[in-house]
Amino acid sequence: MPSSLPPETVDTPPVSGKRWTTVATSRSEIAALLESRDWSRTPLGARETWPASLTGLVRTVLSSPVAMTLLLGPDGIMIYNAGYAAIASGRHPTCFGMSAIACWPEVADFNRTIIDGVLSGECFSYADMEMTLNRSGEPERVWFDLDYSPVFDDEGAISGALAVVVETTKAVEAKQALARNREKLSLALQASGVVGIWDWDVVADRVYADDRFASLYGVDPETAATNGVPISGFTAGIHPDDAERVSNVLQGVMKTGEKLSIEYRLVQADGSVRWVLAEGQPLLENGTCIRFPGIAVDITAQKEVAEAYAQSETGFRTLADTMPQMVWSTRPDGFHDYYNARWYEFTGVPPGSTDGAGWSGIFHPEDQDRAWALWRHSLETGDPYQIEYRLRHHSGAYRWVLGRALPIRDADGRITRWYGTCTDIHDAKMAQAEREVVAHELSHRIKNIFSVLSGIISLSARSEPQARGFAEQLRKRIDAMGRAHDFVRPHSEASRPTMPDTTLFNFLARLLEPYWGEEGKGAIRLHGDDTAIADSAATPLALLLHELGTNSAKYGALSTADGRVEITGRIDGETYHLRWKEKVQGVVISAPEKDGFGSRLMKISAEGQLEGQLERFWEPDGLRIEASIPLSALTRSGRLGRR
Repeated sequence: MPSSLPPETVDTPPVSGKRWTTVATSRSEIAALLESRDWSRTPLGARETWPASLTGLVRTVLSSPVAMTLLLGPDGIMIYNAGYAAIASGRHPTCFGMSAIACWPEVADFNRTIIDGVLSGECFSYADMEMTLNRSGEPERVWFDLDYSPVFDDEGAISGALAVVVETTKAVEAKQALARNREKLSLALQASGVVGIWDWDVVADRVYADDRFASLYGVDPETAATNGVPISGFTAGIHPDDAERVSNVLQGVMKTGEKLSIEYRLVQADGSVRWVLAEGQPLLENGTCIRFPGIAVDITAQKEVAEAYAQSETGFRTLADTMPQMVWSTRPDGFHDYYNARWYEFTGVPPGSTDGAGWSGIFHPEDQDRAWALWRHSLETGDPYQIEYRLRHHSGAYRWVLGRALPIRDADGRITRWYGTCTDIHDAKMAQAEREVVAHELSHRIKNIFSVLSGIISLSARSEPQARGFAEQLRKRIDAMGRAHDFVRPHSEASRPTMPDTTLFNFLARLLEPYWGEEGKGAIRLHGDDTAIADSAATPLALLLHELGTNSAKYGALSTADGRVEITGRIDGETYHLRWKEKVQGVVISAPEKDGFGSRLMKISAEGQLEGQLERFWEPDGLRIEASIPLSALTRSGRLGRR
């Protein structure tokens, strides 16, 4: 992969007032680092095991002229390009392949927040973010434009963050300097009105100027102040590329008497270039210009800021065009005025045809009203925009995409722009639908088996009256297992069963009904604090308790006539503690040599889906399970906030 990268070199830009170590890093050097790194010793594993999505993304990042780094996994393992290496300065190449948390300890808390947030599906964007970094041996105050977005693995899961980094230190310092200069300029104007003043006696061709104006044009200040200098002495300093334009404008306003206002470059004695804004008012007598006074203001700092922002905009557009997602942006009122190359490749529409409200026309007709309503809500409230809809592909087919957008706000909280992405999720959507069909079919067949068993038991009981009581009890347990199965099987939002039971204890009683004693009690006892639960907690709870009940019926307390299971609930602040304790005599239970699928399933249910903790204790009188689950995970509905 690295051999395809051109050996372009990126130099660290000097920053005024800072001691920098110049670092020149080529793309080939970064590629060599990627090849030489022993990735098997990192959480990412050996390179040959990397998913195709990661390999492709690494290639894109390393090829990009924009400074970018990948922050992979919960530790934020860094894989960056030559542009980022220049920004990292003295921290490069140590940071390559290492955790961002460890490599940048001075901003560890910030990086931790970013990594955790992106892994949870969030995006972050910062303009002129101020930081204090130690890049070359001493702390320095720096500013960055930062954008973080999720990256996905081959399964569609978020595997890390893509960070786009544009250092704006020079631009910010220029803006700050410009603000200070403007303040000084204002004070000077108020005090004496002297700010680069010139007065051209056109008839005598003598230009009289103050020290500041003369010095800016490379003219002797004393001569300019006392005797005046011909206009050619000043125009000689104008940049050759601007000289003809300035001459034409001067001649034009001297004929019409219009006010002069023009920007141009001056070449200084040392070869550097300064930008000036010259403004003046020609004085005409009988149609002839006899005098031309005015001022000139050094606007070099302003031009540098504008150039820096232009470069940043170019970098953004370059990055947007290299991203696999469709990227778009709008003005604060929602007028769409930018789409990246991926948008036009996907839709096949002519550039500019979807500006404004034209984007709605390529949505599926059934999705247009819903998309418009949600977009208007986001514009009115500033809430993030997120929706799944069908977008017309250039082939003419409609494909499902995930649309997201976030607002950019200024220092006063006003929205200045919206940035959004569209991600093609059609294949994943279709695969999910196929899995749902298979799950429905399997569930249907399993429930048919339960029904057949119940029917066989009922028929058998008719021919064996003496076993009728036992048969009825057995049939009830099989029916209960069928009802419990509805909660244990995988569900989508559409297929998830409703929750008639609103508390955990009621739900457990229903789920564990197959394991109750003859009178519906005794074998399992519930104690302590009950709590309300929502639909989203039903499936992981069912998986956890069903696995515990099944294992207990096979090997533990519920496998013997005198075995007991005590389930205790306890609320402690914002945490719900659930204890499963088995008590059985005469059965030796020991910890397994390795965890099986059931144990892993319980861990996933409790710690992954319910965001809690699960511990197992193998005690002399039976197994004890301790589960700590946030109350919020039990009570929040999976249907809230979904679009």
